Amino acid sequence: MPPVNDSNNWMLDEVVNTPHVRHAILLTADGLLQAHSAGINRDQADTYAAALSGLQNLSRATAEFCADEPNTPWRQTLVEFADGYVLTIAAGLGSYLAVSFTGAADLEVVTYRMHKLVDRLGKEMTSPPRQGAGRLS
Repeated sequence: MPPVNDSNNWMLDEVVNTPHVRHAILLTADGLLQAHSAGINRDQADTYAAALSGLQNLSRATAEFCADEPNTPWRQTLVEFADGYVLTIAAGLGSYLAVSFTGAADLEVVTYRMHKLVDRLGKEMTSPPRQGAGRLS
């Protein structure tokens, strides 16, 4: 497993301190965990990172469904459940920030905090595609 960037974990905890926010993870486009908030363990965060990467890729694949251009840039994915939401946003080239929160949360405040975190971290959250991924040596 690649090492989780523990130096970013505390920044994710800042987003989780928003009222009614449960968890936050930082992941790469190919589903690798980069950081996670304190409320979940590494195994849980790895599972969520893989699942959310797939969900994000499905969201991007449906761009043509809502626009005339097939390459319409993806901005975010929001999934609603009976007890809350998961919001995933771009966090740099090849990285995504995902946050789960209850239905009592203010979506505008959560989104604002997520974007402020992405702005503050900037290039630290960028994860360019891995070279040679999938090749056998």
